[in-house]
Amino acid sequence: MDHFIYRDGALYAEDVALAEIAAAVGTPFYCYSDATLTRHFRLFQEALAGLDHLICYAVKANSNLAVLRTLGALGAGMDVVSGGEYRRARAAGVPGERIVFSGVGKTREEMRHALEHGIRQFNVESEPELQALSEVATSMGATAPICLRLNPDVDAGTHEKIATGRKEDKFGVPIARAREIYAQAARLPGLQVVGADMHIGSQLTDLAPFEAAYTKLAELTRTLRADGHQIIRLDLGGGLGIPYTRSNETPPLPLEYGALVQRIFGDMEVEIEIEPGRLIVGNAGVLVSQVIYAKAGEGRDFLILDAAMNDLIRPAMYGAHHDIVPLREPEAGAALRPFDIVGPVCESGDTFAKARPMPPLTAGDLVAFRSAGAYGAVMASEYNTRPLIPEVMVKGDQFAVIRPRPTFDEMLARDTIPRWL
Repeated sequence: MDHFIYRDGALYAEDVALAEIAAAVGTPFYCYSDATLTRHFRLFQEALAGLDHLICYAVKANSNLAVLRTLGALGAGMDVVSGGEYRRARAAGVPGERIVFSGVGKTREEMRHALEHGIRQFNVESEPELQALSEVATSMGATAPICLRLNPDVDAGTHEKIATGRKEDKFGVPIARAREIYAQAARLPGLQVVGADMHIGSQLTDLAPFEAAYTKLAELTRTLRADGHQIIRLDLGGGLGIPYTRSNETPPLPLEYGALVQRIFGDMEVEIEIEPGRLIVGNAGVLVSQVIYAKAGEGRDFLILDAAMNDLIRPAMYGAHHDIVPLREPEAGAALRPFDIVGPVCESGDTFAKARPMPPLTAGDLVAFRSAGAYGAVMASEYNTRPLIPEVMVKGDQFAVIRPRPTFDEMLARDTIPRWL
C-alpha cells in the first residue's frame, strides 16, 4: 500500500496534488511520501515483535537526508556500504551505535573514521579485510565489533546483477570455511566477534531462498557457539521484494517474512538485525515527468518524456518494469494505445517501456512512474549534462524540496580548465 491515489480525477501524494508540485518545482522530479515510509517501517517492527531486533535501513536504496532522518526518528538503524553513506547517516542524526558498516571494499580510512565516530559493527567480507581492520583498530587502541558475512551458496532466483549469495558472487566468505575464519578472527588483536551476517540478494519474491540460507546460518551459529565464539547477534540482510506492477506480483508480506525469522531463530537467544531498503522506500516514491512530444513512427508510436535514463536507470540497466500512469485520471473505459515511452538522451537504451498500453496523451501531459523511491534518485547521474532532478517530500498537506535542482552554472563551475588551455 502507498499514499499515491487519485482524487477527483487528479493523482495525489497524501494530501498534495502532484500537479501542484510540478507547477512549483518543474519536471521531472521525485516525490516521497512520509506516511508510506512510516507505514512500511512499522510493518517490519510488527513482523519482528517479540524478538530482540534492530531494523537497519539499507541506505543505498535512497540516501536523501530527509528520508534517513524520517526513519532514524522512528528508531531505525542504518546499513551503510561506504564512508559517504556513513557520514550521511550521522548527518541525519543516527547515532553510531545504530550503524552497521557493510560492503566488500572498505578502506582503512573508512574504518578509521567509523571507529572514531561510533559504529555498531563491521560486517567483514574477506580475510584481507579482517587483517586490515585489526591493524587499524590496534593502531588506534580501539576494538572493532565484527560480524563475518557468510556466503551460503544459495541462489535467490533474482536478477543476475543483484544476486549476492551464490559462491560465484563477490560477497562474503564461503560458509564452508566459516569455522576456520572465525578462529582467525578470534586470534587477531583489536577485533571483537559479536555475530554473523548473511545477505543473499535483492527483490526476492519467494521465501524459500531465505529459509534455505537462514537454516544454514542457524546451524552454523550453534556450531560457532560450541567452538567458544560469542554470537550475540545475527544480521539477516535484506532483499524482500516489492510489487512493481499492480496486476500479478505478490511478494511475501513482512509479517510472513517475520514468521519465518521467528520460526528459525526464535529460540536462539540472539539479537536479530535486518536490512530492508527497497520494501521501505520503493513504493514510497514516484518520478513525475512531462510529455515533450507524442511522436508517430513507422509501426510504433512514441511518448518522449523530459525524464531520461540518467534520472531513472533501472529500466535500462535491469530491464525493470515501472507502472507509468497519467496524473490526470483517465475516464472509465478510455481507449488505450501502445506507446514506446522514452527519454531525450541520445541512446536507444533510454527507453522506459515498449508497446505500453496508455490512454491518449499529448505534449504537456504529466505522468508518474510508480515504485520509484528505491534505486532512483540515488543512482542518477548528469549524463548529457542533464541536471540531477529535484527530490520532494510530502507530509500530509505539506511538501518541501529536499534536494534542489542545480543550475547549469553550478554544474559547469565544478569543472576546472587547466592553465595551458
